[in-house]
Amino acid sequence: MSVPAAEVGAGSVVRLHPLVVRPDDDDPETIVAGRPDLGEFVELPAVCGEVIRLLGEGRPVADVEAAVADEHDVELDVADFVESLADLEFVAEIDGLPLPGTAPRAAHFPGVTERHVRWLFAGPVRLVWLAVVAAAALTVVVRPELFPHHRDFFWSEYTGLSVLVNTAFFSVLASVHEMMHLLAARSLGAPARIAFGTRLHYLVVQTDVTAIWGVPRRHRYRVYLAGMASDLFLIATMLLAVAYLPLPGFADALLRAFILTALLSLPLQAQIYMRTDLYFVLRDLLRCKDLFGDGLRYVRYLLARAVTPFRRPASPVTDPTGELAPHERRAVRIYAVALALGGSVTLTVFAFYGGPIIVNGLVHAFAAVWDGLHGGPAIAAVDAALLILVEGGIQVMFLVTFIRTRRPWLRRSRS
Repeated sequence: MSVPAAEVGAGSVVRLHPLVVRPDDDDPETIVAGRPDLGEFVELPAVCGEVIRLLGEGRPVADVEAAVADEHDVELDVADFVESLADLEFVAEIDGLPLPGTAPRAAHFPGVTERHVRWLFAGPVRLVWLAVVAAAALTVVVRPELFPHHRDFFWSEYTGLSVLVNTAFFSVLASVHEMMHLLAARSLGAPARIAFGTRLHYLVVQTDVTAIWGVPRRHRYRVYLAGMASDLFLIATMLLAVAYLPLPGFADALLRAFILTALLSLPLQAQIYMRTDLYFVLRDLLRCKDLFGDGLRYVRYLLARAVTPFRRPASPVTDPTGELAPHERRAVRIYAVALALGGSVTLTVFAFYGGPIIVNGLVHAFAAVWDGLHGGPAIAAVDAALLILVEGGIQVMFLVTFIRTRRPWLRRSRS
């Protein structure tokens, strides 16, 4: 955004968008200010928080400048500061003239407010969660045969039907997982959105909770861990049902398959070389602002250095971690190793195993459908069609999501 058309003078009155202003978690001389509806946050000197407060009261620029000089003994060009805020799209109007800007994306489920969901994360609910999970863990210790086995996945003799129903359950589980992230953010007064995304070769459902940068770090862990907590609670509840309820054989087999499906989703969150739940926990524990982005830039820097002896770069190659704080620089450089190794191993395994398995499975499924249309077993054809519907649909959704989310990058590459 360019400097606003309306000039900022000594008598200018500024109307700001609703902003969050809070002390920085690590530096008492710094504040965090931002627009939750855009997910845009910046760190500023602490005195800027006072300037934002006075501007928000409708005081002219000159009055704000004088008040800051008197109270803080600081000479600050408030007009220039307002223009900087306008570039960040924090300013709504100058002297009654509205400024152009990016339309904020509407948060999902806006009717759900903090008072509606705060109880979900209160002490009594935590005690219930702990009691259920502990009871399930103790039950498995006493009765180890209840621990999920890979055979539990195929609860039906028809593979396609098992895959379809288990995938449908996983979709529900993922939706609940992401909804818990959203509700946890909403319990802290932060908006959030749920959408499809991609991580390496995975299609994922993910929740954009950028707005929680307006929340102190100690509260953000609630948002990061809410999804995994809901997964564990659901696994524990189903396991206790299998252990203590007189279920019919079909229901027992189905619940065991669902327990296994839910359990298999948890290790995915430990893949910290992607933006998983535990990655965000690690990022905040290491007090880094963009651990993944900085780590990726550092990997690219190392690759550029590696090829420098063979190809002269168009511009000098500089270390992107050079301007980071010492603790952040160390963390980013170590994390970059995990990012490079984890991403390389995951993509290599997919290239040699996961991809061929998917392709081979779809080829056999299409062959079974073709055979069924030409006099072969109808049930086998229907079962194969279900497999095509599930696995083929997932791969199509991955491609669509990948192209949609990377359209700006693809345009830049073409240009």
